[in-house]
Amino acid sequence: MSVGLRLLCFCIFLLKNVKTDRIGVEFQPFPVLKNDNLLRAARGEVVDRVPVWVMRQAGRYLPEFQELRKLHDFFTVCRTPELACEVTMQPLRRFDLDASIIFSDILVIPQALGLTVEMHAGVGPVLPQPIVVPEDLKRLTPDGALSRLSYVGDAITMMRHKLEGRVPLIGFTGAPWTLMGYMIEGGGSKTMSKAKAWLNEHPEDSKLFLNLLTDAIVDYLEMQVKAGAQMLQVFESSAEHLSKEQFLQWGVPYLKRIRDELVDRLTKKAIPVVPMTLFAKGAGHSLKEQSELGYDVIGLDWTVDPLEARTLVGPNITLQGNLDPQDMYRDPDELRNLTTEMVHKFGKSRYIANLGHGITPQTPITSMEVLVEAVHKAL
Repeated sequence: MSVGLRLLCFCIFLLKNVKTDRIGVEFQPFPVLKNDNLLRAARGEVVDRVPVWVMRQAGRYLPEFQELRKLHDFFTVCRTPELACEVTMQPLRRFDLDASIIFSDILVIPQALGLTVEMHAGVGPVLPQPIVVPEDLKRLTPDGALSRLSYVGDAITMMRHKLEGRVPLIGFTGAPWTLMGYMIEGGGSKTMSKAKAWLNEHPEDSKLFLNLLTDAIVDYLEMQVKAGAQMLQVFESSAEHLSKEQFLQWGVPYLKRIRDELVDRLTKKAIPVVPMTLFAKGAGHSLKEQSELGYDVIGLDWTVDPLEARTLVGPNITLQGNLDPQDMYRDPDELRNLTTEMVHKFGKSRYIANLGHGITPQTPITSMEVLVEAVHKAL
């Protein structure tokens, strides 16, 4: 075989295998992005319209999701890229959204670290063998955790192609304190009393625990970017259970590590750094401190006043939020007026419209239609 023919065969081999290669975004022939308003808003650039997406927009409030769930266990959907992509696409078929967020769950990290996580109907996530005492940390298996999360990367890469450049794709993770809370409490908690007791009774082991989770999170987010995620969100959903002093001690240092170490890794590997959002629910007391962590976007819950938030974070951070999810149950005209008022307060520059937390299960479909339309028409 001549040298030229061998070279031709090698090129054909590369072309045939490029779609299955998730090593890095540089190998991905992804479709050109058509609507980049979300990314432009995150970077502080001029937008055509205020971008809007909704936390948990892919999921339980949609009848088509409920139909799919009748056939498949929750975590089976998460672990099957074709199913995860189908659920991710469902809201985009109904609404003129400006972003997609990969369907997954923050508790896939505890699963990858060796804990069993089950989704119980009417209850939510349950961890039947939680971390109770410091010695239980030895049960965690960080070695190989990233490989056990490869299905998320597969879903992200697949979704980038299925989107055909329609809107950006967001990847995400739970934050260390939030994950630690679930892993100690054995599920969701209204008080996080067991996890908070750890902070007082086992401070050094708590640091060890949080650092272990931070390491896993950085690995996980790097993998998501390599797989094709165009933006990332870190969910510190349990920040509301910490005082300001506790949040600054047990939340902020690890949130900063995540951002700094991820950016450093991507930069050293010549991989484009994607915008990052920090959403710390209930941590409105620390907006100034959050704005100093290096995240491009700060998410706000519904308890925070937009004008006050802008004053605290300054002009160079994008804000996201912050409609109360309960407002989605209001009369359409009321919802339209509240949404319009919210957008006017934030303004068109450096703003991403969203709810102040995840959309709730019984939310009327018409409310999503009203929300998206009102955001786009507000300014």
